[in-house]
Amino acid sequence: MDTPSLVMSKDINNYFEGLLKKINGLYIIQITDRDGAPVMRVSQDKNVDFTLTSSFISTFTTASDQAGKLGLGRNKTIISMYSNYQVVQMNKLPLILTFVGSENCNTGLILALEQQLDGYLEDMRLAVSES
Repeated sequence: MDTPSLVMSKDINNYFEGLLKKINGLYIIQITDRDGAPVMRVSQDKNVDFTLTSSFISTFTTASDQAGKLGLGRNKTIISMYSNYQVVQMNKLPLILTFVGSENCNTGLILALEQQLDGYLEDMRLAVSES
C-alpha cells in the first residue's frame, strides 16, 4: 500500500506531466528551491539542460530580488525569450518554478496556471521550508 506522501507525489507528478501534454511546445517543468536544488522535474525529450543548472536558477532569484528594489512590489515572474526557446520562471518562495518551451509555446497559457499551481505546491513548500 502506498503511503500518503507517495500517493501525493504521484498525483503531483501526474498533474505536471499532464501540463506538458496540454501545452503545445512545453518541454520541461522544473521545481527547485531558491538556491537551485531540484525538488521535481518532468520533461519531454529535449536538450535544454542549461536551464536546469543551479547557477541559472540562482540568477533568477537575484534578478527577482533586484527587480523588487524598483519600488513596484515583489517580482512574481520573469520571462526570457531566446531564438529557439523561452523560459518562464515563477517566484513561489521557497520554490522556483521553471517552464522551458519552444519559441512558439503559449506564454499566456503558462502564466494563467499561476493560481492553479498553488494547491499542488503546498506540500512541497512545507517540505522545503522544513529542510
